[in-house]
Amino acid sequence: MSKIKPSKGAPYARIVGVGGYRPTRVVPNEVILETIDSSDEWIRSRSGIVTRHWASDEETVAMMSIEASGKAIADAGITPEQIGAVIVSTVSHFKQTPAVATEIAHRIGAGKPAAFDISAGCAGFGYGLTLAKGMIVEGSAEHVLVIGVERLSDLTDLEDRATAFLFGDGAGAVVVGPSQEPAIGPTVWGSEGDKSETIKQTVSWNELHIGDVSTLPLDSKGEIKFPAITQEGQSVFRWAVYEMAKVAQQALDAAGISPEDLDVFIPHQANMRIIDSMVKTLKLPEHVTVARDIESTGNTSAASIPLAMERLLATGQAKSGDTALVIGFGAGLVYAATVVTLP
Repeated sequence: MSKIKPSKGAPYARIVGVGGYRPTRVVPNEVILETIDSSDEWIRSRSGIVTRHWASDEETVAMMSIEASGKAIADAGITPEQIGAVIVSTVSHFKQTPAVATEIAHRIGAGKPAAFDISAGCAGFGYGLTLAKGMIVEGSAEHVLVIGVERLSDLTDLEDRATAFLFGDGAGAVVVGPSQEPAIGPTVWGSEGDKSETIKQTVSWNELHIGDVSTLPLDSKGEIKFPAITQEGQSVFRWAVYEMAKVAQQALDAAGISPEDLDVFIPHQANMRIIDSMVKTLKLPEHVTVARDIESTGNTSAASIPLAMERLLATGQAKSGDTALVIGFGAGLVYAATVVTLP
């Protein structure tokens, strides 16, 4: 017989608060067109993006996270001291160590919570949400702060016609707390590492450190390019449209929910055409509100789902208690989908 006492947590978990932060600077397509041969019409038709936000020097990964977290904690009606864990999903915090989560936890006044970063690209928010749910049900934390944050403008090659227009900056945060009824469904998640080269960083930090000009990409001025995110657009598009619709359906099935039962659909804001295709494949009814935050925010990777959720609630397009399907997918290739009750 085991001598270990069983863990005691809440029967279920739920999102109890949400907050977002978008940088002050709004960047229209016209700015992107200064460095690539394209047009506003082409960018809009290919991606649905009209504007995106780019961070200033002061709007760091930590600063944006703190702003979004403060709003989420206030929305949840708790104090920072009640946060038992901080999970940050990001690919654009450039210090290998320490985790930015520890700085954020300290600066919001959370005391001494567990704090760590995860790297799961555009699926990172779903990964963090799943970890938070497990902590609360297991009993290791009563409230968990989950943050998705990116400064992708730092990882954008403005001379790359295929990606220069895609990325934006921002932070979205949710507080996950205890619940007496199911409010975060089973997560359908996974990875397809055989496709990991379809979305990647152009140059590793080590290659950049060595600085061999003969092997590194150069810009139009002949200078070494800083590492950027690149992708095989058509391959990623096909994968997202066909495979992720299947994953989304599996998440609905796992939660015992039909498309007719949904109120809201919040997919990762990668591309408007991908969103439209998923809506069609899933046969979502017209009453389902679909997040289309990409139009004014761009692709913010791990931040895109909580930012879209926050905007839908703030504008009244979604309301507290609505049933929402969320799905993130991206570099790895990784994915995570679940059904949640909105805070």
